[in-house]
Amino acid sequence: MPKNSKVTQREHSGEHVTESVADLLALEEPVDYKQSVLNVAGGAGGKQEAAEEELDAEDRPAWNSKLQYILAQIGFSVGLGNIWRFPYLCQKNGGGAYLVPYLVLLIIIGIPLFFLELAVGQRIRRGSIGVWHYVCPRLGGIGFSSCIVCLFVGLYYNVIIGWSIFYFFKSFQYPLPWSECPIRRNRTVAVVEAECEKSSATTYFWYREALDISNSISESGGLNWKMTLCLLVAWTIVGMAVVKGIQSSGKVMYFSSLFPYVVLACFLVRGLLLRGAVDGILHMFTPKLDKMLDPQVWREAATQVFFALGLGFGGVIAFSSYNKQDNNCHFDAALVSFINFFTSVLATLVVFAVLGFKANIMNEKCVVENAEKILGYLHTNVLSQDLIPPHVNFSHLTTKDYTEMYKVIMTVKEDRFSALGLDPCLLEDELDKSVQGTGLAFIAFTEAMTHFPASPFWSVMFFLMLINLGLGSMIGTMAGITTPIIDTFKVPKEIFTVGCCVFAFFVGLLFVQRSGNYFVTMFDDYSATLPLTVIVILENIAVAWIYGTKKFMQELTEMLGFRPYRFYFYMWKFVSPLFMAVLTTASVIQLGVTPPGYSAWIKEEAAERYLYFPNWAMALLITLIVVATLPIPVVFVLRHFHLLSDGSNTLSVSYKKGRMMKDISNLEENDETRFILSKVPSEAPSPMPTHRSYLGPGSTSPLEPSGNPNGRYGSGYLLASTPESEL
Repeated sequence: MPKNSKVTQREHSGEHVTESVADLLALEEPVDYKQSVLNVAGGAGGKQEAAEEELDAEDRPAWNSKLQYILAQIGFSVGLGNIWRFPYLCQKNGGGAYLVPYLVLLIIIGIPLFFLELAVGQRIRRGSIGVWHYVCPRLGGIGFSSCIVCLFVGLYYNVIIGWSIFYFFKSFQYPLPWSECPIRRNRTVAVVEAECEKSSATTYFWYREALDISNSISESGGLNWKMTLCLLVAWTIVGMAVVKGIQSSGKVMYFSSLFPYVVLACFLVRGLLLRGAVDGILHMFTPKLDKMLDPQVWREAATQVFFALGLGFGGVIAFSSYNKQDNNCHFDAALVSFINFFTSVLATLVVFAVLGFKANIMNEKCVVENAEKILGYLHTNVLSQDLIPPHVNFSHLTTKDYTEMYKVIMTVKEDRFSALGLDPCLLEDELDKSVQGTGLAFIAFTEAMTHFPASPFWSVMFFLMLINLGLGSMIGTMAGITTPIIDTFKVPKEIFTVGCCVFAFFVGLLFVQRSGNYFVTMFDDYSATLPLTVIVILENIAVAWIYGTKKFMQELTEMLGFRPYRFYFYMWKFVSPLFMAVLTTASVIQLGVTPPGYSAWIKEEAAERYLYFPNWAMALLITLIVVATLPIPVVFVLRHFHLLSDGSNTLSVSYKKGRMMKDISNLEENDETRFILSKVPSEAPSPMPTHRSYLGPGSTSPLEPSGNPNGRYGSGYLLASTPESEL
């Protein structure tokens, strides 16, 4: 106690001490306010959760620069899906017509919810578990579900990085190993591998050399040792990138986020110079308007928006939580969303330019093969020479000449035309052949690169780009797991991160079996989609309807220094929840009407065949969905019936120098109580409770009444400038 305080002066006189809080604070000796905590506990022994959370917020790591943060968000949101899923959906769903539902859903769902996640992460400065517990403790299970979904996605996503690593190292040879079918020697006779001859060199290399795939998900076939080694390398790279948190991952982002754009720009220039590139681009932008009204197209567009921006994963919240409080996250949301969409369109231009080139190559090959058939029929008198137009020269047969000849033969030999086995060789048919997901990158695009001059160089660049795109997304995915767990349970960062990588590697061995690709399909197409949709809906409801959109908008105004557009108010409150509810209903109906399945590669037929998941696989799929969503109802029930401690019996006061000195300058005699409660007359009251300390997973929502006699917020009184008190 200071020597000149009223208590010291009167302690020997026997007078009653009536020293005010203002006097005590004014005469307090200088202390280290980051290390000094005043804590009064309502329970035996006292608790210091509030003080610990405050000190943790003060010591929380921060991005070195705004550029590093933006690159991290771009690296997380721009991933492998932008390179192969978006172009595939464009090709499948009407070309340019698909851009309409995608843009609409990006504006009314994607950008508002992306802004919402950026804002809550930056304001509360916690991972997903802490954020959603703070917003509404009864919906605190959202954060745990986000962690589980991140785990599911990370398990198979790193397998894809492993595939890219395998192709990357195989690219350092000429000719590329997937450019020609292998030759097998049967004693003195050399024969082409039958499986390759029936399909293609790139298809054979993908299914047989890389995956060594089994005929169905029920045939395990044992581990593929090549892919097991690549998976180990992938997890080692990811582990080294994230082991130090944003201190290590932030530096990686400078390369992993920017390098893909260099490669895409190079591929775009090279692609536009290829013969037939314009055909591919025009095919992409030619809209099929009937597709715009297809509900399935809108459902797939919404799912792509979720995955493209990383909504619901927790990675966006985790990255944003390392920001300064005054960062303009409103601008960040628009910027990252635009860059994400621009990247998707850029990648689609590159893909369709290259696929246009490939389609012309395949079309010319088709013309040559069918011209040889026609010559054979002419030599055997099956066809008459009169059917061949006089200007047709078989030595220099063009696609136009073949089409004309084909139509004449089809008209004259209408009754026996099918027996001739001639193909129309239309360029549009080649362009319409959609290759889904990994097949687009590892089969179609890879085959096109074999026709490039200096093909190994382009192959090395392409797969190095895929590795970096995947690494950026994996860093965000790992942040969605590690940040909330470390924030909540205070586990050692390095040990927990390494443990996660080791655990994920061993579980990921499921995906490097010979049947592993089928499990990737299960996790990618089904296990994460429905839980992710539920998570995003509940996030929106928690903020807009439980926490309160008006309160949240006022909070954003105080944090940003300006009021966001009213557009966000209506999107959060009405439009986005409605659209997402329809999306969830459509997804459930889709699962019920169309049983989940996968495309299996049948070795004997050298072709794909769509198979339904067997009963045990369906049971596994349902279990995955239940596990991902189970924390939400469990936490709700436990909190509703007070079976889970919420920490409301704690009375904590923590203080910091800056905030206290600011408040005491305007403190009056009759304002002491209001000062203790962090309510200063000169300051407008916050739309959020200013005296509620964030107590971790067990605290009580400001929106839920408490039975504690000290008030609706329990007995936590806060002087520190925590996320709650600064509002």
